[in-house]
Amino acid sequence: MPSTEPGASQGDGEPMINDRVAGAPISWGVCEVPGWGHQMDPGRVLAEMRDLGLAAAEFGPDGFLPAGAEERAALLAEYGLRPVGGFAPVVLHDPDRDPLPEVRRILAGFGVERSNSEQTLVLAAVHGLRGYDERPSLDTVGWTALLTNLDRIASLAAEAGVRAVLHPHAGTMVERSNEVLRVLDGSAVPLCLDTGHLLVGGTDPVDLAASAAGRIAHVHLKDVDADLAESVRHGRTSYTDAVRAGLYRPLGAGDIDIAAIVGSLEGAGYDGWYVLEQDTVLDREPAPGEGPLADVRACVEFLAGIGA
Repeated sequence: MPSTEPGASQGDGEPMINDRVAGAPISWGVCEVPGWGHQMDPGRVLAEMRDLGLAAAEFGPDGFLPAGAEERAALLAEYGLRPVGGFAPVVLHDPDRDPLPEVRRILAGFGVERSNSEQTLVLAAVHGLRGYDERPSLDTVGWTALLTNLDRIASLAAEAGVRAVLHPHAGTMVERSNEVLRVLDGSAVPLCLDTGHLLVGGTDPVDLAASAAGRIAHVHLKDVDADLAESVRHGRTSYTDAVRAGLYRPLGAGDIDIAAIVGSLEGAGYDGWYVLEQDTVLDREPAPGEGPLADVRACVEFLAGIGA
């Protein structure tokens, strides 16, 4: 059996990227935003991840998996999946709001001591409003709090054996290119390179993977319809409406050079997970063998086709 440790290698020393491919429940429409759409059952989602040959899974929103670390790990193990960590939307910019108690609660579900690989806390600097269709502006005081809290959380997570990363994300306080650069310059926290959200925010993910590979510690892979991304960026289409309209495409079916990104990261020694994460909104339960399964399968096949 090949190892599924991040960074595992074949006999010739080449990285086995396919053994570092994980799934995210949002690819099956499972999302933390109230009213997002139909929410599929964990059993079906995890079974489809397993049947696609994915090595691991992110946790998904609160309530999708059991809250307890042991129960969560046991459920994933039933489907042959390892824990990658999870997405954590946390308010970081409010100087009167300490995020550490919330982060401690989230970390309690990781159970790193029961896993033989490092897990990742994928932070999104949310604004505290509903959803991702609007956001307030951030002043100097807010930026100071956000950057300070990122480093505080990184230290807290490291004490628990977890790596914290910041996920630039549409509709959050870190979305635009200048905001991504401000995080890189003003904190030591590494990034989750989400190829789709970066493009929506105006950052070229190919350029960022090439220029800042050393600051990237987690990857969400998705392809994008660039016209829809531009429409969201300029406020002509809401983020949610764009997702419903097909903003995110299977790898190779959109406008991002995914192969170039993987090549840059691997060339720079990246040994972390590639999480397939095509945000989806569902109106109803898909028929057996249909629905998001087909798009995620296309992503798996694309990675295999580029020699990953």
